[in-house]
Amino acid sequence: MPDKTYTTLTLQLGEPLAHLRLNRPALLNRFDEIAHVEFIQALNAVANDKTARVLILSAEGKVFSAGGDFDEIIAAANSSEIRSKMTWLARTLFNALTDLPVPVIAAVQGAAAGLGTTIMSLCDVVVASRTARISDPHVTIGLVAGDGGIIGWTQSVGINRAKRYLLTGEAITAEQAYQMGLVTDLTDSPDGVLPRAREIGELIAHLPVAGVEGTKRAFARLTHEKANLVLELGLAYEMESMTRPDVQNTINQLRR
Repeated sequence: MPDKTYTTLTLQLGEPLAHLRLNRPALLNRFDEIAHVEFIQALNAVANDKTARVLILSAEGKVFSAGGDFDEIIAAANSSEIRSKMTWLARTLFNALTDLPVPVIAAVQGAAAGLGTTIMSLCDVVVASRTARISDPHVTIGLVAGDGGIIGWTQSVGINRAKRYLLTGEAITAEQAYQMGLVTDLTDSPDGVLPRAREIGELIAHLPVAGVEGTKRAFARLTHEKANLVLELGLAYEMESMTRPDVQNTINQLRR
């Protein structure tokens, strides 16, 4: 059953497989302030739902998520208040996703970029369509990849490959990401992603609760150890980089 009415996503609770679905395909499922807030609210609702054993995270449309919102990035350049709020939202989203007591399975049917890829990389299982494009292009517009991407990529593909793709912003296919470890399961078409994610979710949901949740908590400790080293520093660097003129100039060029 629906948890409540959201404007940027839908959330189905009351069953072992909870389902959070990003539903702004016309906006490429970008994460502006309201999307951040609702995503955090939805994760908290899943954490408090006693019936949920697994969370499926999917998206409507051809794109999983294009990441952050350009208008808000430009507005943040001259507003320390906006940058402070962005930092708080990024930190809270990271912690809510990492600390969720049930496993999260990302169903990536299409392109993921920036924050969309960060969220994907922090999920416990990632099912993706073979040809989906995956990237973190923060540096290509002059931003520091500080929203958690360094953590998610590094724990998935290792530090050298993480540096290779976060320092260039170059996109890879889901098949390449699978070979590196960023994606765990591949499907031949976008239509196969959600059924495969549900299949894996059903497998986990039928296992004893204590074993799954304890293992999930232990893995979360590893993620937090990396976060304690770099998350706050990365966010501070990212917010500072938003004040540089290169960012607005590059975004304006991309919009022409």
